Amino acid sequence: MVTQKRVNVTLVLVSFLMLGSGGCNIVSDSEAKEEETANFEERTPSVDVAIARTDSIRDPIEYIGTTQPVQTVALRSQVEGQLLRLTADVGDRVTQGQLLAELDDSLLQAEVSRAEAELASLNSEVISAQGEVKSAISAVASAKVEVEQAKNDVERLKELYEEGAIALREVELARTAYLTAQQTLSAAQSEVNVRQSAVEAAKGRVIAQQSLIQQEQERLSYTRLNSPITGYVLQRVIETGNLVQPGSEILRLGDFSQVKVVVPVSELDLANIRVGQSVRVRLDAFPRDSFVGRVSNISPAADPTSRQVPIEVILANPEQKISSGLLARVSFGQTGGQPVVIPETALQGTTGDEERCLW
Repeated sequence: MVTQKRVNVTLVLVSFLMLGSGGCNIVSDSEAKEEETANFEERTPSVDVAIARTDSIRDPIEYIGTTQPVQTVALRSQVEGQLLRLTADVGDRVTQGQLLAELDDSLLQAEVSRAEAELASLNSEVISAQGEVKSAISAVASAKVEVEQAKNDVERLKELYEEGAIALREVELARTAYLTAQQTLSAAQSEVNVRQSAVEAAKGRVIAQQSLIQQEQERLSYTRLNSPITGYVLQRVIETGNLVQPGSEILRLGDFSQVKVVVPVSELDLANIRVGQSVRVRLDAFPRDSFVGRVSNISPAADPTSRQVPIEVILANPEQKISSGLLARVSFGQTGGQPVVIPETALQGTTGDEERCLW
């Protein structure tokens, strides 16, 4: 009986040792506390210290546009003539007032010469009319003398008639001569007025001819075409030797002191865009550079099909390295309130507790 009990105790101890080797180890209380402390330290999350800030949580939308000069000017002829010379070609830099093209001016020069000859003839007419005025004034002076003399004769003969020295007929003849002298004086004065009017009319024709000469000289100046802006030659439309008509385009010029980018923007984003707003522009031609522009114009009309509104953005180009036709990516940014963000690494940690058996 005692032997059977010992066998049973031995079996229980063996079973217990087998369970300990395949399941949980038997540890003391001090070892359990040390293991628990080590596991807690392993479960403590590792974080990066950072300051929370406001920022955008998503990249802004970029709109595609093309660069173009802030101002494009077509150099056109205002007169007819053969294009004799071009002093600039595509890509050349030009300054305001620089001579770019010359037309044949022989016909216009002949018109100016003819007008100047006509002016000289009209000036001669003025001088002649002024001489006639002087003659008329002299005639008036002579007529005044004759009137005074006729008046004195009438008074003298009247006294003689009253004395009975002469007949009445002589007094009447003297009075008739006096009236005739007055009429002659009046006619001479009228002639002076007529001659003076002729002088004024001749002077008016001179002024009109001078204006005509100025017009012809201005037309003659149109044969020399100067640059209206400072910029670059974008296109040569007509070759030398061709006949140019009034209004014909000869060169196309561009002002690159600033660059303009027109981008179509969705009507849903229009409320967040305003004139004068700063925007960020990236150019594929300069991948390492980022440019800052401003909204200069918002079109009042949207495209009826795409529902997009053209937005005009102006970029400063002091070095004039930005040319025309470059692909531009315009980002209007986030105009509303930005959320508070923290680095993602500050949120990393362990996923849970590991199971542990203690006896």
